Amino acid sequence: MCGISGIINKDGSAVEPGAIGAITDLVAHRGPDGEGFYFGAGFAFGHRRLAILDVSAAGHQPMGYLDRYVITYNGEVYNFIELKAQLARWGYRFDSDSDTEVILAAYDKWGVDCVEHFNGMWAFAIHDVARQLIFCSRDRFGVKPFYYADHPERFVFGSEIKQVLRGAGGAALANMAVVRDFLVEGLHDHTSATFFEGVHALKAGHNLVYRLDGADADAPRWSLARWYTLPVRQELPRMGARAAAARLLQDLKASIRYRLRSDVKVGTCLSGGLDSSSIASLSSRAYRAGGGGRFQAVHARTSEQGIDESGFARELADSCGIDLSIIEPTVADFVNAVDDVAWCQEEPFAAPSIVMQFFVFKKAREIGCKVMLDGQGGDEIMLGYERYYSAHLQSLGRLAALRELWSIHRHASLGLANLAARLAYFSFAWVRIGALRRRYGFIKDQYLAAFPNIRLLAAATSDVRHMQKLEIESFQLPHLLRYEDRNSMHHSIEARLPFLDYRLVETCYGIDGSLKIHQGWTKHILRTAMHGLAPAAILWRTNKLGFEAPVATWIGAMRPAMEAAIEASPIIAAMCKRPIALARIDKATLWKLYSIAKWEALHKVRLAPEPDAKPPMAPRQPTPTTADLAF
Repeated sequence: MCGISGIINKDGSAVEPGAIGAITDLVAHRGPDGEGFYFGAGFAFGHRRLAILDVSAAGHQPMGYLDRYVITYNGEVYNFIELKAQLARWGYRFDSDSDTEVILAAYDKWGVDCVEHFNGMWAFAIHDVARQLIFCSRDRFGVKPFYYADHPERFVFGSEIKQVLRGAGGAALANMAVVRDFLVEGLHDHTSATFFEGVHALKAGHNLVYRLDGADADAPRWSLARWYTLPVRQELPRMGARAAAARLLQDLKASIRYRLRSDVKVGTCLSGGLDSSSIASLSSRAYRAGGGGRFQAVHARTSEQGIDESGFARELADSCGIDLSIIEPTVADFVNAVDDVAWCQEEPFAAPSIVMQFFVFKKAREIGCKVMLDGQGGDEIMLGYERYYSAHLQSLGRLAALRELWSIHRHASLGLANLAARLAYFSFAWVRIGALRRRYGFIKDQYLAAFPNIRLLAAATSDVRHMQKLEIESFQLPHLLRYEDRNSMHHSIEARLPFLDYRLVETCYGIDGSLKIHQGWTKHILRTAMHGLAPAAILWRTNKLGFEAPVATWIGAMRPAMEAAIEASPIIAAMCKRPIALARIDKATLWKLYSIAKWEALHKVRLAPEPDAKPPMAPRQPTPTTADLAF
């Protein structure tokens, strides 16, 4: 787990060491264990190392192989041991015990198709000397970040946006379309665009190839191609409940075994909810069986009644023999950390609960856990959100839907009127759009004119699997992964996510929706699969929380400062009618406005110039093609 960077000068001139050094230093927190550089003709790679596998000098990057390839790489390929043995049988030799060297050998063997053999999380760039290209790739679900900008003079990439901004030069300009989607629709990281004009994310499951030779002046220098699409395995939809639960448990255990591979100490985040408790329970057993001793977990306790899950976390830890560290951030802790979190997140974030997660990883570092497992992805792959109820009910016959509706009312702790309102909100675009227009009436009319994302999501409620795919690929999982990556890497912690092993994701995606939501229970299949492996009080909880922050307390203490920041924001002023009656705005909206204002101030973001003025960065998105990837 590391930080990567790259600069390609389009005129072929040498990259100055100070230029690549400056953007690599910006992510020193991602890799405090080492630094390295590689200089090619007209380009340079940078690398900051967080040593997890083969912590010796043999794992140093950028790493070369066969005098033909050089890589700068961030991530983990968990099945590297199996791949290494397979490649060794074909004559490949290795000088380290790192997964990095295995990636290079796999690239030599399979070319760009090597990524299809990897089980893990990654973002990397490989210089292919013979073919005079740079091959970049991002893992199936985008666990590890890769950002880039196509400046008229250079192409820049890195693990974080701040690197790309520094490398490309020019001012940091707000992408107002993304700001609008975040504020009004609550969406972000749902496209390749970022909050910064001209900076893009390489989408999950995509490759990028940059040609260095420039032989064909009319051809684009770089191209994008999607290499992974979530499939439906033919045998899965026909599986019964017992077989599906057994398959899920088998895949989850295998995923955890992979993610316990480490040459440093491993622990886990434990909220006390179903997902984190399942991972903690299975991990602690596997960790002890492997000779690792007692497993460690970190829990963040909230001071507000009704959302405190510490009792569940303690119960799970006691039942599984886990050493549990409990933290309880105070108002002062929150106030002191807000700037750090806003800086490391790089883009606005939707709720103060992200700050709670920040404190969890801070504690993990204090107790020496350099690798932490976490439960991100569980809700998306097993239908854990209440908004899935609508799609689920539409998949049933009328009588079955009525029975299921009553079960949902009982097990989701929702009154019938509240449940009906929620179903209408997520099922009918006009209901949701009307509610959003009323809620955000203080925003200028042009920002409330069209809601294509809402219409797309509402249309998806007629098909559970389609809705699930949208949430995994665009509308939910990507921003959760951004939060996870930035918070963990700020503290030099590698976060590993067992629920996002691609085999487990494909299993959960493929099985019938009625096994994921059943008799009103979300994630029913996980609850049954974990029977006897975690306390029943946790498996059959009806309330869903997570690392919830004491929002009322924290916002109450900071409200004057928040309102002052909002009123001083040029970006918010450009979007909103004046004056804004902040006293009448709900806490969730107030936080989003504050997050925008804080992001704007800390990152010195400016409004883009008028349309007739030329912006300092001119991004270009070529038409995706696989032609440039063929060997």
